[in-house]
Amino acid sequence: MNIRTGVSPLLRGTPSLSPLRRTTLGPLNRPSFSSSFSLSPPTVTLPHRYISTTKLTKMAAQDTPSGKQQKPDNDDNVITNWVKPGDKSGEFKRQQSTFRSFISSSPGSEFPPETNRYHLYVSYACPWANRTLIARKLKGLEDIVSFSVVHWHMGAQGWRFVTADEAANDDSVKGEGVVPHDEGFTHLRELYFSVNPDYEGRFTVPVLWDKKTKQIVNNESSEILRMLNTEFNNLVDEPYKSLDLYPEDLRKQIDETHEWQYDLINNGVYKSGFATTQEAYERNVRALFSALDRAEAHLGQNQGPYWFGDRLTEVDIRLFVTIIRFDPVYVQHFKCNIRDIRSGYPAIHKWMRNLYWNIPAFKETTNFAHIKNHYTRSHTNINPLSITPVGPVPDILGLGEEVAAVGLRG
Repeated sequence: MNIRTGVSPLLRGTPSLSPLRRTTLGPLNRPSFSSSFSLSPPTVTLPHRYISTTKLTKMAAQDTPSGKQQKPDNDDNVITNWVKPGDKSGEFKRQQSTFRSFISSSPGSEFPPETNRYHLYVSYACPWANRTLIARKLKGLEDIVSFSVVHWHMGAQGWRFVTADEAANDDSVKGEGVVPHDEGFTHLRELYFSVNPDYEGRFTVPVLWDKKTKQIVNNESSEILRMLNTEFNNLVDEPYKSLDLYPEDLRKQIDETHEWQYDLINNGVYKSGFATTQEAYERNVRALFSALDRAEAHLGQNQGPYWFGDRLTEVDIRLFVTIIRFDPVYVQHFKCNIRDIRSGYPAIHKWMRNLYWNIPAFKETTNFAHIKNHYTRSHTNINPLSITPVGPVPDILGLGEEVAAVGLRG
């Protein structure tokens, strides 16, 4: 099949790698899985343009080039506080997504699939948003669903759009879709407020926007991924139409895999990195690496290049977006440093590189500059001086490259 569908045959039949022997990490107090993590919304002051008594996320004067925002009264409730101030558990708790409508091809749907009606707001830095960009390309929706990318920096007001000057002159923000907002919004929060002036949640990406009705359809990445997989099939040709990232015969296995990977790996890196107590950090980082060991064992015994052999599914997408960020940022920034991927997990490393180098949808939606700058310069509670490490070099190794032993380097 055409490689753009994501069904790459290049690694089929390649001998699998045996999992490494592991040093015992000690007892694991794994957190019980929940499909969602609640986070109490910050208490904040509304922008002047929105007349409401509801409190929303406070703004910082230095957050945009214009400097027009008011200065926050204090630092207790800003959006970049990932653990609620005063929470003695030290645990990061992810909020539930708020907008949960669906694009559907069913008769009478409020949001039917149409060409050029829907728009994705994403960040290249965000793994959850990255999922939707990969699916959009795999399903051949580039001319059907448009997208734009926010600036990599997240300040007290949340994600902001690039300015025209930045888009033209700042190399750190460059990438497909990195453009100023066409209606003059400076921040993604303005999009949320335009739909609901009393909105009290976090201003997250991805956002699936209906350009026709000026509504947010959905801001839950897993649901957007499913919509892109099926609901536009009548608008695309083969082989995109027949590519099914959530096939009926694998759904039970896919759901079971998502359950532990989401809690322990996708969200596990955040629970490790945003922990504010030693106990919370150690509990979550040990659970994370136990889950990575489990993934390594599975891929090491696998007979194909994908999680389910020779069938590309949404499991590959959802795991890839975390693993591709692991060595560049999670190892040092989130202290997920028991092992790295390139030297500690050969089967995961091989699987990740196959997706990146052989399937354009994965490589073309990965922007290491946005990824590294966002984490290291937005999370000032973790990295107060906003210094971005140079390494690892390179960000990702080639298909035929391996980490050289120290004694063999020239």
